Amino acid sequence: MDLRQLEILRAVADTGSFTAAGHHLHLSQSAVSRQILILEQELDEQVFLRVGGKLRITPAGQTLLSLSRRVFEDIEATRAAIAESRQTLAGTIRLVGGMTVCLYVFPPLIKEFRKHHPNVEVKVTPASATRLVRQLRTGAADLGLATLPVEDANLVIEPALHEELLLVMSPQHPLARKRVVPPRDLARQPFVLFEAGSNSRRTIEEFFQRCQISPRVVTETENVEIIKALVRIKLGIAIIPYQAMAREVAAGQLSAARIAGQSLVRETGWAYLRSARPPRAVVEMKRMLDIVAPKLKLMPRRGSA
Repeated sequence: MDLRQLEILRAVADTGSFTAAGHHLHLSQSAVSRQILILEQELDEQVFLRVGGKLRITPAGQTLLSLSRRVFEDIEATRAAIAESRQTLAGTIRLVGGMTVCLYVFPPLIKEFRKHHPNVEVKVTPASATRLVRQLRTGAADLGLATLPVEDANLVIEPALHEELLLVMSPQHPLARKRVVPPRDLARQPFVLFEAGSNSRRTIEEFFQRCQISPRVVTETENVEIIKALVRIKLGIAIIPYQAMAREVAAGQLSAARIAGQSLVRETGWAYLRSARPPRAVVEMKRMLDIVAPKLKLMPRRGSA
């Protein structure tokens, strides 16, 4: 069995006759008949039957027809991908993500992407998880990077990053002397938290439930920069991704600590519309994150928090 035989079988099935298939493929009717006969002899099965003067495909023929369609679709997709890879990538890609992603992941990611594809314009929109899904579904955005889980049957979701969440506080806070804080020490502390309903907030609330802590929430916001500003003026303490505080901790403007016996990690993933072949710009942006990810400060070195 070879590709030519699969192509002939598909032409016969689509046109309903050996003669019409021959015209379609620029072959004689006898050449078509001979290739089908060779195929049937090789399989020891008939692939077509004549019933009432019409050709009927057999179950064996139907199996081969399905194979033929898959094979030629894959060949065409591969040919298109190779042709596309030779072309200079241009146009616009619209990214959407949560506030922390927009502040700390997208800048180095876009810088790396533009090094490889300077003719592509990159637009960025910060959005909550609900708005992110809506923008992707309506075509207002091409690619999203969001805190998981994101559930939508119309989207492809691909885990991409794991970020550690740490306790952050003013350097003058009594807990700032500790690198590891027991959960019981948090019971009466005022907290500045991510907004209710967000996936990051759910991760934090699950921790509170595990440790039977009823947090005293003094304020909540989706903006991690606002959270840090409120922590610096000692309004409360917070739990945020390490990469959002790494620079301030290194500069002595904030203090960070792990929580004893707890692993607080949030998973961030790509989201984009489900399709047979994602746009090349989407594929390239995802590839750039693989290059950038090892350079991101997703968690501190052990013993340094």
